[in-house]
Amino acid sequence: MRGHGLRTSLGRALFGALVPYGRIWHPGADQGTTFAATRDIRVNDQALPAGKYSLWTIPGADSWTFVLSRDAEAFHTSYPGEARDALRVTVKPEQGAHMESMAYYFPVVDGKDATLRLHWGTVMVPLAIKVQ
Repeated sequence: MRGHGLRTSLGRALFGALVPYGRIWHPGADQGTTFAATRDIRVNDQALPAGKYSLWTIPGADSWTFVLSRDAEAFHTSYPGEARDALRVTVKPEQGAHMESMAYYFPVVDGKDATLRLHWGTVMVPLAIKVQ
């Protein structure tokens, strides 16, 4: 995956530049992006209790870590710290069509199974979600 999604059509360097590899990063702006589940779920086959969480990542060229923090009301520049983590999962990024603006979406929803995707530039980072 090295080099994929590094620039937008406006010429901005993305991953490995604007968003450094190996450092905690909130993929959003202003108030922290939140993820809420009204039932217990599994994220990439790891248990996550029902609740509201803030979303953080540690991007890498070949793998990303997604972090769901119990501090759902965090501001995007203030990672609450590992002690507040509810879940960490490692995800392999994929390459896709160019997306100028960062987006989260569900390209697959099938009964109790879904995929949540973070997509920016040509980098897509999927999370497999299964309702318990």
